[in-house]
Amino acid sequence: MARYLYVVAGEHSGDAHGAGLLESLAKQVYDLKVRGVGGAQMSKITGGGVRDWVEDAAVMGVVEVLKRYGWFKEQFHKMLQEVRETKPEVLLLIDYPGFNLRFAKAARAALPDIRIVYYVSPQVWAWNKRRIPKMAKLLDQMICLFPFEVELYENSGLKSAFVGHPLVDELEEKREEVHRDELLVGLFPGSREREVASLLPIMLESAKRLRDKRSNLRFEVPAASKKLAVQIHNLIEELEADDWVDVTIGQSHSLMQRACVGVLASGTATLEAAYYGLPYCLVYKVAPVTYCIAKLVVKIDFIGIVNILAKEKVVEEFIQSEATPENVSACLWELLDDSAKREAMQLKLAETSKLLGEPGSHARVADVVMESFLDCPSQDMVENEFSQS
Repeated sequence: MARYLYVVAGEHSGDAHGAGLLESLAKQVYDLKVRGVGGAQMSKITGGGVRDWVEDAAVMGVVEVLKRYGWFKEQFHKMLQEVRETKPEVLLLIDYPGFNLRFAKAARAALPDIRIVYYVSPQVWAWNKRRIPKMAKLLDQMICLFPFEVELYENSGLKSAFVGHPLVDELEEKREEVHRDELLVGLFPGSREREVASLLPIMLESAKRLRDKRSNLRFEVPAASKKLAVQIHNLIEELEADDWVDVTIGQSHSLMQRACVGVLASGTATLEAAYYGLPYCLVYKVAPVTYCIAKLVVKIDFIGIVNILAKEKVVEEFIQSEATPENVSACLWELLDDSAKREAMQLKLAETSKLLGEPGSHARVADVVMESFLDCPSQDMVENEFSQS
C-alpha cells in the first residue's frame, strides 16, 4: 500500500533531521512516495524526490528575508501547486517556522483533509505563546524535541509528543576516541553566508588577541560547505591570518571533540558542542532592525538553548554590541587558563545534555508520522502525480 508524503525543510539542521526520519519511515512503509524541498541529505535518500534548496532558503533575520521576498514568494506558490497536484496524505513540516507556518495555512485551505505534522516545535514559547492556540487549529500533530514543550501545546488542544532530540543519535554516530588539544581553539561562525561575514571577523580578531598571550595556540574553522569555505578563506586572507588558521569542510563535530575551547554562532551548533562537552561562549549578531524587532517579541532570559534548558547561565552569551573581540577573547582566555573552570562547565554541559532524551528519536518520530498515515485513507485509487515517478 503506497503512502504519499510532502515534506518541507529549509535549513541544514532540518535536512539532517528529515533524512534520519525518512530512513526510519521507509522501514515501516513499504512503498513510501516522497516529494518536497529540503537539502542534499534528504534529496539523496529520496532519489531526488526532495528538491535541494537549502543553500538559498537558509536566510536568517527579518531584513534579510525581506530582501529576498520575491524569490520566497515564487517558491511558496510553486510548492503549493505541487501539493495541490500530488495530494499527499501527510504534509510534514520540519522547523523553519517563518515559512512553514504560512505554508501550513495555505495547504490546509487548498486540501482541508490533509494531515499536517510539524516536526521540531517552533520556539513560540520564546517569542509568542499566543500563537499556540492558532497552531492548534491549524496542525494535527506537534513533535517536540524538548520535554517542557509538550504541556504548552496540549493545554491548547494540539496533540503533541516528546521524541527526544535527533542530535543524540546523529552525534553519537560521529563520536571519536580523541583527546582534547589544549592548544587548539575552535571558531564556529555558522552555516549561513551572512553569519560568516558578520561573525568570523570578530572571531579572528579574538584569536589574534589570544595569540598575543600564547603564541603557540592554533585555530580551526569548520566550513559547512565548499561555498562557505571559499568565503572563509577570503576573510582569513584579508585579516592576514592564513598562517595560523586552518579551514576544514564538514568537520565541525570532529573539531568540537578535539578543541580545548571554542566560540560559536548562536544556533544548533551550541547544542552539539554541549553534547560533546566543548567549553565555549556564543555570539549573536544580526541587522540592527532585526534585533530591535526581536527584542520586542522575545520574552526569555537567554538566547542559547543550553542556558534555556538549564534555566541558568552555563555559557557566556555575547549579543549584538557585546559581541566584540575584547569580550570573546577575555572569556576564552579564562577557559584556556583555568582547567578547573573548563571542567566545571563540562559537568554542567553534561547535565544539560541529558535533557535531550535517549537514542532512537528518528524511529520515534517515524512512529508518530505513521500514526498520521493510519488516520488517512490510502490514495492508491486516486490519480496522483507521485505514481508517475
